[in-house]
Amino acid sequence: MTAVASAPEKPGKIKAFLRLVAIEHSVFALPFAYLSALVAMDRAATGVHWLDLLLVTIAMVSGRTFAMAANRILDRKIDAQNPRTRNRELVTGAVSVRTAWTGAVVSLVVLFLAAGLLNWLCLVLSPLAVIPLIVYPYAKRFTNFPHYVLALAQAVAPVGAWLAITGTFAGSGPAWLLGVAVGLWIGGFDIIYACQDVDIDRKIGVHSTPARFGVRTALHISTVTHVVTFALFVWFGQLVGLSWLWWIGLALTAAAFVYQHIVVTPKDLSKVNRAFFTANGFVGIALFVFALLDLSLL
Repeated sequence: MTAVASAPEKPGKIKAFLRLVAIEHSVFALPFAYLSALVAMDRAATGVHWLDLLLVTIAMVSGRTFAMAANRILDRKIDAQNPRTRNRELVTGAVSVRTAWTGAVVSLVVLFLAAGLLNWLCLVLSPLAVIPLIVYPYAKRFTNFPHYVLALAQAVAPVGAWLAITGTFAGSGPAWLLGVAVGLWIGGFDIIYACQDVDIDRKIGVHSTPARFGVRTALHISTVTHVVTFALFVWFGQLVGLSWLWWIGLALTAAAFVYQHIVVTPKDLSKVNRAFFTANGFVGIALFVFALLDLSLL
């Protein structure tokens, strides 16, 4: 008797939604929100506010989840035309548009609730933080530099974390500096990531730096962006008085940047994912770990 093969089990809605928004990518900006919050606590000499850190985590993850869900919803027709993205959940039907909108709205509500529990300033400013998250999906429709709109959206994280701890703009200069650095870091590697889609973007009318200027020039722009990023990380360390442990973290970060820009070339884009996920995930974690050791031990 021949056994009938069973169809593969379809993932649940929550699991499919989490895959849609790539929840694991929160690792990129979250360490810098923690770093900003911890520096603010260290300057105030009040000890670690664990509840505030938890609320910062909730706000960060929910804000990013909202942004990714909105991005996927607004880009689903574009994704359907791109061979690299046509297997995304909204294109294949693994996640319905209704489910995606539900997840986005729930995430937005959680973001506002977390902001309100932190302090009134975070609550008042939280709608402003959402604006670049909404603008980014549209940016590729009208500018050749959507990557820097993404940079603006990501720059909010360290600033928001600082305000979450202090409740005031007074003395927040280091957070703004770190925010610009983080934004440019993510904007720079978004340029590298966009190099994969140059031909299809030109064909369907999607704007990006690689589509407008070519892969070679785009990679040079990304390199310059990351040089500026590294300089800002150095400045941040000096400004807040971090010592030799921070500089070890920076040395490792420099190596990750160099690796990223060596393995991705105009003639070989096959290692873009390795540069995007491995190298950039390492940067955030390495800098946070060494800064934490610096703040804790020295």
